[in-house]
Amino acid sequence: MTRFLLSVAFALTAAVCVADDKPVSVKVSGLTAVAPAGWKSEKPANLLRSYQFKLPTHDKDHADAELIVSPNSPADVTKSFDTWKAQYTPADGVKPEDAIKTREFEVGGAKVSVLDATGTWKFKERPRDPKSKEEIRPEFRTVWVIVIGKDETTHLRLSGHQSVLEKQYPDFEKWVKSLK
Repeated sequence: MTRFLLSVAFALTAAVCVADDKPVSVKVSGLTAVAPAGWKSEKPANLLRSYQFKLPTHDKDHADAELIVSPNSPADVTKSFDTWKAQYTPADGVKPEDAIKTREFEVGGAKVSVLDATGTWKFKERPRDPKSKEEIRPEFRTVWVIVIGKDETTHLRLSGHQSVLEKQYPDFEKWVKSLK
């Protein structure tokens, strides 16, 4: 009987966990796309974020990747990209143009600008706050995306260890291109 009750309790717990993993429809600059099933939605860490996700690494050596979505962001791509580029130092022997790449495309009528940086990230939780402590993150990759829609600009930031993002980036790029 005890074994039966434990089985029922386990089944109910599993059902509740599955119910909590509902697809998350993410709004970006007036466009929408459903987050991939493997992304774990989290409560945004601050009011500047509308969504925040952990993208599991399944690797004991590295932390999960993180995706943050920040609506109502500045539309000045050049200024934002210059600020973000300054946070990265290419790995030894890697040319800056090989470590930091940009590109643009359109999706759903919105302009999408991408800055993809690898190397050592001089990370600050609050970049504009002089009291925010800088954390050095070697062998990192950050992909910043600016989506300029008709009435809103949204910034996306996907970040994590290079090996983690190598695995997660294809799904992220597919997701961004699926915005409608």
